[in-house]
Amino acid sequence: MTRHPVRTALGAVAGFGLAGAALNLTALHGFRLRQETAPVLPDGWAPIRILHLSDLHLAPWQRTKIRWVRALAGLHPDLVIDTGDNLGHPAAFSALRRALGPLLGVPGVVVDGGNDLWAPRPRNPARYLLGPSRHAPGRRPLDTARLHRLLGSSGWQRLENRATVIHLPQGDLGIIGTGDAHEGRANLSQALATRPELPAGTPWIGVTHAPYLHIVNGLADAGVSMCFAGHTHGGQIHLPGLGALVTNCDLPRPFASGMHHWNSPEGAETTLEISAGLGTSIYAPVRVFCPPEAVLLTLTASTRTG
Repeated sequence: MTRHPVRTALGAVAGFGLAGAALNLTALHGFRLRQETAPVLPDGWAPIRILHLSDLHLAPWQRTKIRWVRALAGLHPDLVIDTGDNLGHPAAFSALRRALGPLLGVPGVVVDGGNDLWAPRPRNPARYLLGPSRHAPGRRPLDTARLHRLLGSSGWQRLENRATVIHLPQGDLGIIGTGDAHEGRANLSQALATRPELPAGTPWIGVTHAPYLHIVNGLADAGVSMCFAGHTHGGQIHLPGLGALVTNCDLPRPFASGMHHWNSPEGAETTLEISAGLGTSIYAPVRVFCPPEAVLLTLTASTRTG
């Protein structure tokens, strides 16, 4: 008989005792930079350094996070991919401008997450363990247009169900972005219909906030070399022997964060990059064995032959 992972986890936490569990909480100041290499570019291409940011959930008082994100500009990325949920408070716009300021001169693309649309609300944290979060009535809308102006004025492109081309010294990248599937705003068919004509062999990248299976598989079937997403917070809570307890979508738990090889049901292959993100809701500011992260990903020429 297979035990339910959440019930198993709750039993494990009880077994640790409250004092022991408290010692294992990861403070949100413990940011880490995860570095990966993906051989997905055509032969002869120079490497492309991509900084993947996700789920800042930024609040005005989070000065350590602001300083840490600002310092990422010292990595000198060629491209920034921001997979959404930048806002964590209705008054976070100035803080976000300060955090991202040194990166806004770098080519970038961004998609919205639900927390860029709606202000956070208090809720029972245990509800997170019982399955994908639901949308309570009466949510307070954020000034998302202001967010779009803030990022768009720097040249970052918002990819809400559309595709674009990013011109880099190494070559042109095609990028397909979708709205947030968790909010019911993803329309992959619409995004694919906007793809510009590019030379054969041009690498394509997919960008979405929430990695629901129909989006990940659809992007793989569309021929993207890599798919970038966030939303999962890496599960936010990990336990020894169990890993991530949830993904807050239908993505299997072993894929909650990190870089993975992915096969769609149609047999298409892609590389799936899921960021554990840099924040949490201000009403549940706890991670367990799951530190907040940004990702520096170096795309290189493929080593595959024949």
